[in-house]
Amino acid sequence: MLKILIEKDLRDIIYSTKFAITFGACAVLLLLSFYVGIRNYQESLREYEAALTADATNISSLTDWRQVQHKVFRKPQPLQVLVNGVTNDVGRTTEMRAQGELSLINSRFSVDPLFAVFRFLDLNFVVIIVFSLFAILFGYDAINGEKEMGTLKLVFANKVSRADFILSKLLGSFLALSVPLLVPLLIGCLMLLGFGVPLSEQEWIRLAFVMVGGMLCFGVFLTLSIMISALVMRSSVSFLLSLVVWIFSVLIVPKGSVLLAAQIVDVPSMDAIEIQKRKFTTQQMDERMKKSQQFFSTASTADTGFVAKFGAFQDSMGKAAEKERELFFGRLNEDWRNKKDWQERWAFGFSRVSPTAIFQMAAMNLAGTDVAMKLRYLKELDRYQDSYAEFTTKKTGSFADMIRVVIRRSGDPIREEEKQQPLNPSEIPEFVEQPRSLGETLSVSFLDLGLLVVLNALFFAGAFVSFLKFDLR
Repeated sequence: MLKILIEKDLRDIIYSTKFAITFGACAVLLLLSFYVGIRNYQESLREYEAALTADATNISSLTDWRQVQHKVFRKPQPLQVLVNGVTNDVGRTTEMRAQGELSLINSRFSVDPLFAVFRFLDLNFVVIIVFSLFAILFGYDAINGEKEMGTLKLVFANKVSRADFILSKLLGSFLALSVPLLVPLLIGCLMLLGFGVPLSEQEWIRLAFVMVGGMLCFGVFLTLSIMISALVMRSSVSFLLSLVVWIFSVLIVPKGSVLLAAQIVDVPSMDAIEIQKRKFTTQQMDERMKKSQQFFSTASTADTGFVAKFGAFQDSMGKAAEKERELFFGRLNEDWRNKKDWQERWAFGFSRVSPTAIFQMAAMNLAGTDVAMKLRYLKELDRYQDSYAEFTTKKTGSFADMIRVVIRRSGDPIREEEKQQPLNPSEIPEFVEQPRSLGETLSVSFLDLGLLVVLNALFFAGAFVSFLKFDLR
């Protein structure tokens, strides 16, 4: 009997005009999101390669490594354009230097403000907005709609148990709606291959988990709407309640969670942190000037070893100042990061009331576009900064070496053999970002994927229990 009921629900859904219209709209939006993502990736890759070429050309036009202003560019990743997350908000360019703090500039939205107003259509948006509405549209009248049409009494005129009926509704609806949605998703994957988007094996696995999360999010809203349909007698009321739940889940809960977390944990603004850093740096410069004046007042410039002593003195002061600055900046950054972490934990904790927010966090973690992306990238830049500093020191020497060169050349013309050749940019160490391992990526995503599984089970149980008490008359 269960098989017959499932087949009946499959036929009722698939042959309906509502299914054809909604499925067509979902398929078009899914394929469009893949196409837009592929085009955005290709455009971002062209911009990245053009930026690398421009930086190399600029370096090769110089003859002194002390004049180099090397830039590092964040390479676009395929999954970052399918699930945008925060990738377009984070700067793509870094002006590399041997010491000091590094910052990210030229985000996609700062360069193209129009995209900040009209956000990209990505896979994340389709699942959160379209899939959830699609599920509600077919689940809100699953039980009370049958009663209003009079078919519920006809079904139970036969030897049909309530358990078989509600189980057939849940399974039949999920199969009828999820399988067709998987078709455009698979076509989208073929588009990735057809357009030559270079996805690694690990990225394919992560994309598969994003799709699984999307289907779980879809299942949550489907089981929730069926449960509501079993709780109220009229389909119009269940549709209104399901729509209210959708509005809270998609629009109110995520934004409200951020506001509530901001009230619980007060995090200083980046402007306030920057003011403290600048004040400390200014104090350091004043102290270095005073110490330099004291050195000149006590040392004799006529001494043959004056240049070497002054260079060594400046080197030691520079290293000490850099160490103090790193410690002070580190304490400020660590304090800000700790407060920000607590604020984010509160916000994410509150937002997990919403199934769409749970899926969004899981998808961003899997795609590597979560809020911690910027921090991970800055750590990679700090690691690269050490090798870049070692390279520049090797090429330019110490402060004392530079003084000797300036003094020696200030009085003598540069001989032909001393003329420097154009710089070779390929000598600069290459920046290679180390992505998170697949195991680490999945470990931070399993909590949210697990929550979606739990919500599916809870709403399934709720629909089952509610229908056991449903009045069939």
